Amino acid sequence: MVRHHENVVTPPGEHDITDGGPDMVQFLDAEGNRLATNETNAPYAAIVEALTPEDGRAMYRDLVLVRRVDAEGHALQRQGELGLWPSLLGQEAAQVGAGRAMRKQDYAFPGYREHGVAWCKGVPPENLLGMFRGVNNGGWDSNENNFHLYTIVIGNQMLHATGYAMGVQRDGAVGTGDESRDTAVMAFTGDGGTAQGDYNEALVFAGVANAPVVFFVQNNQWAISEPNYKQFRIPPYLRARGFGFPGVRVDGNDVLATYAVAKVALDAARSGQGPTLIEAFTYRMGAHTTSDDPTKYRVAAEVDIWREKDPIKRMRGFLETKGYADQEFFDGVDAEADELAARIRKACQEMPDPELPTMFDDIYVDEHPVVAAEKAEFVSYHASFEGAGH
Repeated sequence: MVRHHENVVTPPGEHDITDGGPDMVQFLDAEGNRLATNETNAPYAAIVEALTPEDGRAMYRDLVLVRRVDAEGHALQRQGELGLWPSLLGQEAAQVGAGRAMRKQDYAFPGYREHGVAWCKGVPPENLLGMFRGVNNGGWDSNENNFHLYTIVIGNQMLHATGYAMGVQRDGAVGTGDESRDTAVMAFTGDGGTAQGDYNEALVFAGVANAPVVFFVQNNQWAISEPNYKQFRIPPYLRARGFGFPGVRVDGNDVLATYAVAKVALDAARSGQGPTLIEAFTYRMGAHTTSDDPTKYRVAAEVDIWREKDPIKRMRGFLETKGYADQEFFDGVDAEADELAARIRKACQEMPDPELPTMFDDIYVDEHPVVAAEKAEFVSYHASFEGAGH
């Protein structure tokens, strides 16, 4: 016998994954028209209204350049220059909106496709390629830009972020009123990550510790080949309540809405009000990674519907409607994207291969006898081939 509970969200037929529902915070429609203020978006309207034309142009530029970084990563993998590439195509607004809402001292903990957040935190896009080329273990100093290395283990970064946020509390960098000191942490994952134990444990710790962390779930509708209705009965934003803190669903293809919602959540975390979970309702337009074939598990009509919700088209429509940008501006951004692409390709192809023994370096802070012995054996083994005609 199946019991139906009033508060359980029944899985939609096969899936209705194109409508975020009345709870979704949104300011721009698919064509870029400014939506009227309503009960759902009213708490964030003042933030959007305070944005200047310059802010709008800067956000558009970020969206275009981030998409070009992603396109180059995909092309380089197809050309054999990278071993793998996880695309963010379609999720640019979610990442740029969240990234732009962060202050310099705020620390981001990404998964492995947060190229847009990396861009907003000042990580050079060339540095994103080293790990996927197999020439380094990450390619950037996490503390230089307060952007942690990519985390391949799904959901693991949520625990890292919560632990760091609890450390921020103990450092007294929360709720002081000093905008240059108060710090928030932001953890990024996809909808598939919400099923991981690490994710749920992190939310438990964050809730009971009132940690200054914002959990940012990019609900792109597919965890590799698993649709939402096979992952959860309750949407991610509603599940936050069970952990004791607020959850918000935002249109992840609307950069203005995402920025405003993220700003409110980050401000709350920095002021000592604790965690927030943001569910950015968006869509992965491409494959999960370049090793995936999404045509095996989703229909083209679904992709076509989401293509009409494109975040760049939407933001361009907004700028044109408001008269905030002209053709010269758009052409200039496209030219800058071409220059960026050429720079990335050149940097990727010129990355030096590492010396083999370096794979044993930086495993532990202090020298470890087992690792040292393995390194010595490895070096000796390779040295044995020298002069042997191999």
